[in-house]
Amino acid sequence: MTDAQFGLVVAAPVIAGFALVLYRMGVLQGAGTISAVGASVVIAAVLFFGQ
Repeated sequence: MTDAQFGLVVAAPVIAGFALVLYRMGVLQGAGTISAVGASVVIAAVLFFGQ
């Protein structure tokens, strides 16, 4: 696993966790949270397998 792939494995859950925390605080609505988590997972997967 390269450094870039390791960074993606670490960064995607951090982004998802941050979005969930913002949802629980009332900053994000449900659709915004789902789109943020989904987008981060999809982008991380594409970049991970593109390395």
